Amino acid sequence: MSIWTRITEALSALTSGEGLSQVFDRLRTPPERSVAFTIAVVALGAKMAKADGRVTRDEVTAFREVFQIADADTQGAARVFNLARTDVAGFDDYARRIKVMFQDDSEMLCDLLEGLFHIAMADGVYHPDENAFLEEVATIFELPDGAFEALRARFVPNTSPLPHTVLGIPPGASLDEARDAWRKLVRANHPDALIARGLPEEAIQLAEKRMIDINRAWETLSGKAA
Repeated sequence: MSIWTRITEALSALTSGEGLSQVFDRLRTPPERSVAFTIAVVALGAKMAKADGRVTRDEVTAFREVFQIADADTQGAARVFNLARTDVAGFDDYARRIKVMFQDDSEMLCDLLEGLFHIAMADGVYHPDENAFLEEVATIFELPDGAFEALRARFVPNTSPLPHTVLGIPPGASLDEARDAWRKLVRANHPDALIARGLPEEAIQLAEKRMIDINRAWETLSGKAA
């Protein structure tokens, strides 16, 4: 059963007048984490698409890249997107409900924000309103110090030249500290670890770019020290 079939089943429980906010509440105890994650990214992505005043073909394509949406599942994905886009609830309300839904799981929330960065950069432009949107979501999620900056450094060109930012360590960190941070990130981003914490298999490819960036940062630091 595809993730979109399971999402369609979750949405079918909605009664007249309810929106995605109620879906978030229903998935909260206990959340079916892969379904919850996918709905959260698509819903916040739909809200973010309105932040810069337009929904581009590139942004729609980005959804398909993040979640490997098959042609047969396009209608289900579109329903989630349109529900979020037309829901009167604001993105901040969504973000707060999602924060509660994942029970302060900062790794999952970072995964979610990464999906949003991928969508934001799909058209090659990082709009100031998208930055404000993502920064506010990160604040609501109460992500660890440096998490937002590390994501922005990876996704937005010319944001930061420091590989330390990608590894989440201070500029003055030693090579041993950098190695420890790199190894920790590699372990945390193994596909088995991602699935264990609830990332849907359809979204695992998000980690592929992440690992390229993490390894490049370590190679840059270790090469400079050689």
